[in-house]
Amino acid sequence: MDEGSQALRGLRILDFSHVFQGPMGSQLLADFGADVIKVERPGSGDWSRQWGPFIDSVSLPFAGLNRNKRSITVDLKNESGKEIILRLSESADVLMHN
Repeated sequence: MDEGSQALRGLRILDFSHVFQGPMGSQLLADFGADVIKVERPGSGDWSRQWGPFIDSVSLPFAGLNRNKRSITVDLKNESGKEIILRLSESADVLMHN
């Protein structure tokens, strides 16, 4: 991505969205330089991981919707998972969910 596409550099987003609408929005923010951290639940992750077509067991729709993002799996049902999210939120500017 060229330097002109980095208008949102320095903005950190915790992205709890899944399937299509939310990930599409955070994808655009990431494309413009935001540091997007996608938070997924353990086991199944984002539902779009199940959508084909697949290349080397990777869902192409999932890969496209989540490009330029970092990802973490966190179990919010236990205290350590909640603590991780609280620590991440200290440096986040935006929290997204759909």
